[in-house]
Amino acid sequence: MDDAEMELWQTIRDSPFIIEQLTALKQEASAAGIPMKDIRHYWYKSQKFSIFAKNEGKGYKEVKDEILAEMEAHAPLYPAIHRKPVNDPHLLVIDPADIHVGKLAVMAETGEEYNIQTAVDRAKEGVQGILNYSANFGIDKVVLVIGNDALHIDSPHRKTTSGTPQDTDGMWHTAFHAAKKMYIDMIEMLMPLSDIHIMYCPSNHDYSHGYFLADTLSTWFRNSENITFDVDIRHRKYFEYGLNMIEADHGDGCKAKDTPQLMAYEQPVMWSRTKHRYSYKHHLHHKIRMGSVVELGVDGIGVNIEYLRSPSAADGWHDRNGYKSMKSVEGFLHHPERGRVASLMYNY
Repeated sequence: MDDAEMELWQTIRDSPFIIEQLTALKQEASAAGIPMKDIRHYWYKSQKFSIFAKNEGKGYKEVKDEILAEMEAHAPLYPAIHRKPVNDPHLLVIDPADIHVGKLAVMAETGEEYNIQTAVDRAKEGVQGILNYSANFGIDKVVLVIGNDALHIDSPHRKTTSGTPQDTDGMWHTAFHAAKKMYIDMIEMLMPLSDIHIMYCPSNHDYSHGYFLADTLSTWFRNSENITFDVDIRHRKYFEYGLNMIEADHGDGCKAKDTPQLMAYEQPVMWSRTKHRYSYKHHLHHKIRMGSVVELGVDGIGVNIEYLRSPSAADGWHDRNGYKSMKSVEGFLHHPERGRVASLMYNY
């Protein structure tokens, strides 16, 4: 907006006409018993114009300050955990991918049931399964990868971020609260084991709501000294552990073949310090297919690229088109010097 447009807009905002309309709106709302804060927009119609007007409400800072004040009063206090050094330490990466909380599959159509509760139960069962499989390893750090279509929709109209309609179970806010509780339970399951670093991958089904969910979790656990968060909106996330460089992204953005070059370009110092480099991708719900061979991982130049399976069921559309794959939650153990030494898979 240039200076002339800004001046015009300021003039319109301060004009008696606009003030008169807002005054009339307040009177009408008061007579109807409707709080002004609940009115987001309205139509004004005259002989010359039909105007869609936005009500002047609270600014971003006011809303943000209110939310922070509310969270300050209710955020749980997690006492610091002081741990003894671990013999033969390892990093455990746990990556419950593409959970799709809110997705609906019904037995009559797809041969299995999947709903909000199924999604939550299955994901938590998978995380516990990975913990059981890794029990004999010394673990001094856990990376929990969140996001990656944690939520199935991004709209009250039961659509993804781009507007694709979905089969859904329950209301969008019901799924949001269930996913929040699911992640809180997961993190509290992991806290006795080791300190945790949480990496959030934005995704195509829930680009907005998934970000809000990740930000809510970082606020919930902000009083814990044993948890760190990387939950900004950047598509690719990175973590360094000994000689390991770990990248995670949803898998719907950059091409897999470009990932090694991007890792070196975006994190040149981390690249130079590491020897064992891994990219964990999602979105496809299955392993990469090379002809008729299913590869567990594809070696790029200097990077092993892994597509992860999902614990979620196929909905009606995917079932009709034959897009069905093995259902799993996956985890990976990395030695600080020797790189990844084990791939763990909890199957359903």
